[in-house]
Amino acid sequence: MADHRSRSLGSAPVPDILAGRITSALGWRPETWRRVDRGYTLAARFIVHGSGRSAFVKIATTPLTAAHMHRELRAYGAIDARFRPTLLGFSDDLAEPFLIIEDLSEANWPPAWSDEKIAAALETIRGLHASSARLRPYAEVHAARTPGWAEVARDARCFLSLGLADRAWLDAALPRLIEAEAACSTEGDAVTHFDLRSDNICILDDRAILVDWGEACLSNPKLDLGGWLPSLAYEGGPPPDAVLPNAPEVAAWVSGYFAARAGLPTIPDAPFVRQVQLAQLHASLPWVCRALGLPVPS
Repeated sequence: MADHRSRSLGSAPVPDILAGRITSALGWRPETWRRVDRGYTLAARFIVHGSGRSAFVKIATTPLTAAHMHRELRAYGAIDARFRPTLLGFSDDLAEPFLIIEDLSEANWPPAWSDEKIAAALETIRGLHASSARLRPYAEVHAARTPGWAEVARDARCFLSLGLADRAWLDAALPRLIEAEAACSTEGDAVTHFDLRSDNICILDDRAILVDWGEACLSNPKLDLGGWLPSLAYEGGPPPDAVLPNAPEVAAWVSGYFAARAGLPTIPDAPFVRQVQLAQLHASLPWVCRALGLPVPS
């Protein structure tokens, strides 16, 4: 018999069996389920309350979100708890895994950014990079990623369709962009998050907590930091080179990643990703131009 309480998974009710599994993992019965419209994939997110307690529940709803969650669950088992939320429960079911963490809805979620919030985020990121964890290397976790400017050189149509630069600028700039990008190593022994953006960073009691660990791996810490800086800039923070100066190879790699992807078709399981990538390209393209002494396209 269907439960009469208001719960939704996408546009359908959360099945009683799934609700029961979540209750068992929590150790207490949620009395209310409040949908959280946050994030860029089709995973279902809820704040649940019951008996004076609350928690955040994320449920995979597609094969893509299930694969991402299995990676995130592995990361939660490896990452030092100082940098991540408290894990309250989980299921690693192959088709319908879920994750339960502490409720951070009362934390401060940028933007807006202040000097104090940026300092807290940087302190947490530096601490993460200096920590140790048994994670897979970048080459295994992100094997499908290829250098972005090299991809643009093979087929520039998607990049040019964005209207951020013309063919003459691209033809003149590509050799230096590709050379700098190739000099950026993705290898390294540092613990990296590899999906640093404001929606994955919150401030609680003057410290930053990082969420959404599905991309975590061992890699280059400068590249991990550089991946955050374009979103910080377009949200009102400092330009990337004010935080990470003298890193033309990182500027080239990061801008190339967005240049090769922002103009691609929408991802059905992550429908808002392209617009976020475009916003980050708007910030990272001037960064790489400054770093390499290239003219900024108009």
